Amino acid sequence: MALITYLTRIQFDFGAIRLLDSELQLIGMRRPLVITDKGVIAAGLWDKVKAQLPGNMPIAIYDGTPENPTEQAVRDALAIYKAEGCDGIIAIGGGSPMDLGKAVALMATHPGDSLQPYAMVEGGAAKITSKVAPVVAIPTTSGTGSEVGRGGLIIMDSGRKLAIGSPYLIPRLALVDPELTLGLPPRLTAGTGMDAIAHCMETFMAPTVNPPAEAIALDGLGKAWRHLERAVRDGGDREARWNMAMAAMEGAMCFQKGLGAVHALSHPSGALKGLPLHHGTLNAVYMPAVIRFNAPAVGDKIARMAQVIGLPEREATADGLAEAVAAMNARIGIPAGLKAMGVPEDAFPLIAEGALGDHCHLTTPRQPTKAEYTTLIEQSYGA
Repeated sequence: MALITYLTRIQFDFGAIRLLDSELQLIGMRRPLVITDKGVIAAGLWDKVKAQLPGNMPIAIYDGTPENPTEQAVRDALAIYKAEGCDGIIAIGGGSPMDLGKAVALMATHPGDSLQPYAMVEGGAAKITSKVAPVVAIPTTSGTGSEVGRGGLIIMDSGRKLAIGSPYLIPRLALVDPELTLGLPPRLTAGTGMDAIAHCMETFMAPTVNPPAEAIALDGLGKAWRHLERAVRDGGDREARWNMAMAAMEGAMCFQKGLGAVHALSHPSGALKGLPLHHGTLNAVYMPAVIRFNAPAVGDKIARMAQVIGLPEREATADGLAEAVAAMNARIGIPAGLKAMGVPEDAFPLIAEGALGDHCHLTTPRQPTKAEYTTLIEQSYGA
């Protein structure tokens, strides 16, 4: 069992969920609200987690997490938290339940009835204090790394998909058990895996100086690149699942470096009404165009990433790396472009405008104009 203390307390390995009750005792959480989604319930994963809790522990459950969490879902879960007198959150699932859990933990302990004032682009980070309720995050996918991340993405009542972020929002405990990812369907394995790859690449390219985070990002990229196809092909491949879980966590360990234009585009794309698009899949589709766009501003980082994924020296260029990502997308079943995902062309201006106002726009190594964002969208559209 690997106990890792980097940003937060992490228990990582097959069988880690067996430590849940003892870890809750350390935190002092005895009346949790479990935040999850119906897919996790149907897959029997909640039953596996529940079996590790004392039979007499009062447990409240909110399982209505949308694929892209909303401010209304935060209010719905918060009402249960307050009604049941809960003292913390156990978030089980992919990034959506974990992000929702952070938002509930914030709103349960801070003033106001709207989450938007706490959004990063609204200067909300300074309003978030250590009073945030404790969160235990148990991922069942390997992609977002939200179990060690300091932020969460929520679609506000205004329709904007915004991030809340603060060191106080990092879960008190990340309980990462690759066992819970065994059998994840190929489509979700592919989309979440490319999310992890996008995190490692974007954090590595971000201009903030943080050599330890860059080293972690490269290690995560290498692990994910070597094992993602195996995990997609065989959902029971334990070595591949372990490495994907570690890569996803490592990608999020580097978030303090910032992300970039891939995420700036994915966030407003994921907020399009009536079109529930998977975040990691969007990242995969946008990544090739953004790699080419970033190349003039990132020095030798393109070549270093190319080396990590095993490209020969002659292909260690922006085109070579972008083509390698596109080829990986094709091999694991990622849609060929935004068109194949159902994004209409008349949404381009809305996405471009949203990207300009996204917090990730501020940390991309080369900041696009609205016209350049539109070009990136067009290049990611597909035939």
